[in-house]
Amino acid sequence: MQPQGVNPGIAQFVPLVIIFVIFYFLLIRPQKRKEKEHEKMLKELNKNDEVVTTGGIHGTIVNVKDKTVVLRVDENVKIEMEKNCVAYVKQKNQSS
Repeated sequence: MQPQGVNPGIAQFVPLVIIFVIFYFLLIRPQKRKEKEHEKMLKELNKNDEVVTTGGIHGTIVNVKDKTVVLRVDENVKIEMEKNCVAYVKQKNQSS
Protein backbone atom coordinates (compact mmCIF):
# COMPACT_ATOMS: atom_id res chain seq x y z
CA MET A 1 0.00 0.00 0.00
CA GLN A 2 1.39 3.41 -1.04
CA PRO A 3 1.18 6.53 1.11
CA GLN A 4 -1.40 9.07 0.01
CA GLY A 5 -0.42 12.39 -1.59
CA VAL A 6 3.00 11.79 -3.23
CA ASN A 7 3.32 10.14 -6.61
CA PRO A 8 6.56 8.06 -6.66
CA GLY A 9 7.23 9.01 -10.31
CA ILE A 10 7.18 12.73 -9.53
CA ALA A 11 9.32 12.27 -6.42
CA GLN A 12 12.13 10.83 -8.58
CA PHE A 13 12.28 13.97 -10.71
CA VAL A 14 12.40 16.50 -7.86
CA PRO A 15 16.20 16.15 -7.34
CA LEU A 16 16.79 16.58 -11.11
CA VAL A 17 14.68 19.74 -11.14
CA ILE A 18 16.57 21.11 -8.15
CA ILE A 19 19.93 20.38 -9.85
CA PHE A 20 18.76 22.11 -13.04
CA VAL A 21 17.66 25.19 -11.10
CA ILE A 22 21.05 25.34 -9.36
CA PHE A 23 22.90 25.04 -12.69
CA TYR A 24 20.69 27.74 -14.19
CA PHE A 25 21.45 30.29 -11.49
CA LEU A 26 25.15 29.42 -11.14
CA LEU A 27 26.17 28.83 -14.77
CA ILE A 28 23.62 29.63 -17.45
CA ARG A 29 22.25 32.97 -16.24
CA PRO A 30 25.64 34.64 -15.57
CA GLN A 31 26.94 33.46 -18.97
CA LYS A 32 23.93 34.95 -20.78
CA ARG A 33 24.39 38.25 -18.91
CA LYS A 34 28.06 38.32 -19.94
CA GLU A 35 27.11 37.65 -23.58
CA LYS A 36 24.60 40.53 -23.54
CA GLU A 37 27.22 42.91 -22.10
CA HIS A 38 29.71 41.85 -24.81
CA GLU A 39 27.11 42.40 -27.57
CA LYS A 40 26.34 45.86 -26.16
CA MET A 41 30.05 46.71 -26.07
CA LEU A 42 30.43 45.61 -29.72
CA LYS A 43 27.51 47.82 -30.81
CA GLU A 44 29.08 50.83 -29.07
CA LEU A 45 32.52 50.53 -30.73
CA ASN A 46 33.65 53.85 -32.17
CA LYS A 47 36.58 55.25 -34.10
CA ASN A 48 39.64 55.97 -31.89
CA ASP A 49 38.62 53.48 -29.18
CA GLU A 50 41.60 51.56 -27.85
CA VAL A 51 40.78 47.86 -27.76
CA VAL A 52 42.30 44.49 -26.98
CA THR A 53 41.37 41.48 -29.10
CA THR A 54 40.82 37.91 -27.94
CA GLY A 55 44.24 37.12 -29.41
CA GLY A 56 45.88 39.77 -27.24
CA ILE A 57 46.47 42.37 -29.95
CA HIS A 58 46.29 45.97 -28.72
CA GLY A 59 45.16 48.55 -31.23
CA THR A 60 43.14 51.64 -32.01
CA ILE A 61 39.99 51.43 -34.12
CA VAL A 62 40.38 53.29 -37.40
CA ASN A 63 37.14 52.23 -39.09
CA VAL A 64 34.00 50.41 -37.93
CA LYS A 65 32.07 48.38 -40.50
CA ASP A 66 28.99 46.17 -40.17
CA LYS A 67 30.79 42.98 -39.15
CA THR A 68 34.43 44.04 -39.00
CA VAL A 69 36.70 46.71 -37.56
CA VAL A 70 40.00 48.05 -38.86
CA LEU A 71 42.65 48.37 -36.15
CA ARG A 72 45.84 50.39 -36.25
CA VAL A 73 48.38 48.34 -34.34
CA ASP A 74 51.49 50.37 -35.24
CA GLU A 75 52.53 53.19 -37.55
CA ASN A 76 51.26 52.35 -41.06
CA VAL A 77 50.09 48.88 -39.90
CA LYS A 78 46.37 48.23 -40.06
CA ILE A 79 44.50 44.96 -39.75
CA GLU A 80 40.86 44.15 -40.37
CA MET A 81 39.19 41.66 -38.08
CA GLU A 82 35.75 40.47 -37.05
CA LYS A 83 34.00 42.60 -34.43
CA ASN A 84 33.39 39.62 -32.17
CA CYS A 85 37.17 39.20 -31.81
CA VAL A 86 37.31 42.40 -29.73
CA ALA A 87 37.58 41.27 -26.12
CA TYR A 88 37.25 44.65 -24.43
CA VAL A 89 37.72 48.40 -24.79
CA LYS A 90 40.59 49.83 -22.78
CA GLN A 91 39.75 52.65 -20.41
CA LYS A 92 40.78 56.14 -21.49
CA ASN A 93 43.00 56.71 -18.41
CA GLN A 94 44.63 53.25 -18.60
CA SER A 95 48.24 53.16 -19.76
CA SER A 96 49.72 50.35 -21.85
